[in-house]
Amino acid sequence: MVNILVFSLIIGLLTVVFMIPFTKQKQAKKDKKSAKNKPSVRVLIIFSVIIMIAMFAVYYFTNLDRNISSLWFFLILVSGLGMILATGKEKLLKGLVFLASLVFGIYLLVAPVFNADEKFEYVEMEELVEIKAFDENKTPASVPPQFARNKMKKSFGQVPNTSYYELGNLQVQKVNGEFVYIAPVEFSGFFKWLNGDETPGYFTLSATDSSDNPKFVKSEMIYTPSSYLNKNVERHIRMNYPKHIFYGDVQLEIDEDGKPFYIRTYGQFVSARNGFEADGIVMVDPKSGETKDYKLAEVPSFIDGAVSPEAVSLQNSYYGNYIHGFWNSIFGKSDVKLPSDEGTEANVSPIFNEDGDMYYFTDFTSPKEGVDSMLGYSLTNSRTGKATYYTGNLEASYMDSQGALQIIEKKFIEKKWHGEMPVLYNFYGEASWLTPVLDSNGFLQNYFIVSAANPEISVYAATPNQALKQYKIALQKGGSSVDGTSKAEEKTVTGKVVRVYKEKAGDFTTTSFLLDNGKNFVISSENYPLAIYLQENDSVEISYLDTGESFLPVKEMSIEGLE
Repeated sequence: MVNILVFSLIIGLLTVVFMIPFTKQKQAKKDKKSAKNKPSVRVLIIFSVIIMIAMFAVYYFTNLDRNISSLWFFLILVSGLGMILATGKEKLLKGLVFLASLVFGIYLLVAPVFNADEKFEYVEMEELVEIKAFDENKTPASVPPQFARNKMKKSFGQVPNTSYYELGNLQVQKVNGEFVYIAPVEFSGFFKWLNGDETPGYFTLSATDSSDNPKFVKSEMIYTPSSYLNKNVERHIRMNYPKHIFYGDVQLEIDEDGKPFYIRTYGQFVSARNGFEADGIVMVDPKSGETKDYKLAEVPSFIDGAVSPEAVSLQNSYYGNYIHGFWNSIFGKSDVKLPSDEGTEANVSPIFNEDGDMYYFTDFTSPKEGVDSMLGYSLTNSRTGKATYYTGNLEASYMDSQGALQIIEKKFIEKKWHGEMPVLYNFYGEASWLTPVLDSNGFLQNYFIVSAANPEISVYAATPNQALKQYKIALQKGGSSVDGTSKAEEKTVTGKVVRVYKEKAGDFTTTSFLLDNGKNFVISSENYPLAIYLQENDSVEISYLDTGESFLPVKEMSIEGLE
């Protein structure tokens, strides 16, 4: 509080310096009428006090950073008025200050035109072709936020004094090896805050199991986003770090013991109070108000979203738009790619890799209207901010997230169901969109998987793992070569066929068979045409991927007596 008072006092004194004319004009002594028209020192001092109070209010309620550069517009205004009121050499001096402040203001306003290349260089990503294959024995974090939020609202009876509170923003996080949604309980208004003083806790819900029920965890929080005055957590952070540059909302993170903390990403401008580069976080204990400042490399291990989704979305915008500078992003648009706005948090979707690390996913599409072809996609590490851009198979034309959502809408047009949170995975070597499907009330109905390169191949089921099994069969029916997970070991086995089942799939036949070792296998005639002749009691030698599934995908096969 002392800092903002001193800052406002300095602004008030600057106003006095600029507004009060310190030299008297000779003509004004002769011309009494002119002298009467000049404002008195008392009036100007009163005006300066008003300015000081107004500036205190502006910086207090907006939480604007208290750097001198934030005063650029005010300095232009005050120095301009001071120049008008001054005379002689003082007028010239204040005129020079006005001119300098005006030039600085213009520099700030036109900075986005000239620092586009600098922004692109800051966010330039490593480019790869495709992400690793997804481990089909695991379950992706695929419970959509809207569904999770609905379930938490229906469990709000667990909260004491329910009428005082409402559900806060949803955040996904890994806690004790499990992927969960976290949502704080927030005050529902100013008077509820006056009476309540502190919020009672937060909700957790599995991000992978749609049948899980929300759990309310008691943990009193005083400094929250819905608190007011000095107890508002954003203002509390600003009071302790007056010159930090923040970008993005505060987020709730809980440690492995369930203790909550609010964090906010801070950094620096790219140049001229424009753009943003993430440097670290400020962490707040919402009960005691204790704050700590961490650089990104030093962030505690339990924090997943050190770089805010808003900052990542901004980085994606730089990378997609400024590849050839600012003017190209407006007119020529050569090589420009637009980040999707289908993400669940600030246009990005948090996902987890096989090591449990969180990334923000975004797909990029063409700026040309009516085109739903994906130009690539990015994954940004949520702790470091480092991003990788995946081009996808350049020989195939991938459908973007909007196209996947349109397919779902048409598929369930009579039921008026819609997709939410589409994420691109590598399923069995095929770039594929996994999308939860919700009804008009926001309840989860099924999971839809569609090939990004072959939209005619699609399935849906009650759970992601059930949909994956059906999708594998659909890929084989469609003639695609099915690869296993990146962790699947390739093995070779010989044996005698015990049972055979064949199914026609377009121009090819899918053959499922059981060996005398008790394992089931599946192969398409596209990969091995002679599979259509497979019979019981045939001796075979096969090379397969040990994915751990019920039906193991065969890569190579030979039938004794046919070769």
